[in-house]
Amino acid sequence: MIFRRLSFALAFLCAFTQALVLSLHADASKLGNTALPRSTPEFQAVHTEGLVHFFDAIEAKKLELHSIIVVRHGNVIVEAWWAPYGPQLNHTMYSMSKSFTSTAVGLAINEGKLKLDDPVISFFPNDLPAEISANLKSLRVRDLLCMSAGQGKDPTFDTVKSADWAKDFLAKPFDHEPGTKFLYNSIATYMCSAIVQKVTGQTVHEYLKARLFEPLGITGTTWEVSPQGINTGGWGLGITTEGLAKFGQLLLQKGKWNDRQIVPATWVETATTTKIMQPEPAKPSRPNADNDWLQGYGFQFWRCRHHAYRGDGAFGQYTIVMPEQDAVVAITSEVNDMQGLLDLVWEHLLPAMGGRESKLEQAGEDLRKRLPTLALPAAEGKPTSPTADRISGKAFEFEDNALGLKSVVFNFTGDSHHVTFRTADAGHTIPCGLGGWQNSEIALPGTPPRFVKAINTPEGVAMKAAASAGWKDENTLGMIWRYIETPHSDRVACQFEGETVRITFSNSVGKDSRPVLIGKMVARP
Repeated sequence: MIFRRLSFALAFLCAFTQALVLSLHADASKLGNTALPRSTPEFQAVHTEGLVHFFDAIEAKKLELHSIIVVRHGNVIVEAWWAPYGPQLNHTMYSMSKSFTSTAVGLAINEGKLKLDDPVISFFPNDLPAEISANLKSLRVRDLLCMSAGQGKDPTFDTVKSADWAKDFLAKPFDHEPGTKFLYNSIATYMCSAIVQKVTGQTVHEYLKARLFEPLGITGTTWEVSPQGINTGGWGLGITTEGLAKFGQLLLQKGKWNDRQIVPATWVETATTTKIMQPEPAKPSRPNADNDWLQGYGFQFWRCRHHAYRGDGAFGQYTIVMPEQDAVVAITSEVNDMQGLLDLVWEHLLPAMGGRESKLEQAGEDLRKRLPTLALPAAEGKPTSPTADRISGKAFEFEDNALGLKSVVFNFTGDSHHVTFRTADAGHTIPCGLGGWQNSEIALPGTPPRFVKAINTPEGVAMKAAASAGWKDENTLGMIWRYIETPHSDRVACQFEGETVRITFSNSVGKDSRPVLIGKMVARP
């Protein structure tokens, strides 16, 4: 009798596991033949309850994740996207880009094109200030890589407003001896990108395509450039979550991929181990040992607790490599509490790779059902209002405004809503799902929101987006516009009173400089 029950349980377990693996492989096929292999948590000795608890904690803390891939022993064991985000989409990496720039430097060093101790000024003879200080003269490539250039203030947000970033960087004061003080400095990484371009004749993006992206089967990447056509280096890379996971797995394998050494193992070791310690904060919020920003810094990689390391970018773009667990965690998100998100990785995902017992059947079934349903909240409110009938199809002409918008028309049909803004020479229609998301592209002046806005940053370029709308009350229509290849979104409130509409914008990055739009209804659109 006992044997019969055990046989039945084993059969159930095998059937369930096979179904889950087939499902995962089906999802992987959408990403092409170069996708990482898929498996199940239990087949890779990961306890499913820990994964469930991680998703529970994300929901309880209301952290806005866009995607996550967990890899164990080279196999994807869990992958999730919160709608309207999806596996085919690139995601803006912000400073996670730095780790790729570091890899380009390592490859160029391996090819004999430069050395870590090369003086930085040797690459920019035409961009030097009239007087070269002793500190600038002693600045080396390695100092750029480990955020110890010697400047007393991060010049990034000033420099990106200048016409020539390298010249502006070199003209800034170098208050400290390079290599002695840590100061996070994204333009220092840009200088690394510029150096790679100087010595290879290719942008970092072009240089990495043949040497990194193509061997790993990573396609469709994008990278922003400076006014001189140099990849921004310290930010600006667009890549899929699968691409992040592959990069992490390559690092975990010491630069080896399919029996081919893509990146020298010595460089992976060099770049990901501590080269400098970060200064302690003036007002520590937690013990240093529990702070993932005080564990040491390598060459554009952060050391973590639990003997792990990571590349990371603003708003929670992570590639976390956990050598002791033979695991990689890739995350895209828009969170302000980046430490809080890492805390949940250590609290739930790390112990899931340990030795606790697992209630496989229930936890696995819960996880399998849960992942496809993950979604960010659509715009709150009712799908319609008496005001909708009154204004549908009517045009509202705006007062003069800095965005150059002339008018707007709202059209309500069935379960969707279309808003069309017009400039002097073009119309911009944004379809919004009512109670859900509708995909399109947005190319409206003032969009998308940006954390780093350079002198050459274009505005109003077409960006993939998903939009949602709902009536907050009888006279107020709210919209959410998500720019689904960035971490960011806009919230738009349209308040109707008689023949007037008042439209306000609020982005998810910070203070919004766009004007309030006041429109008056006219007889025809």
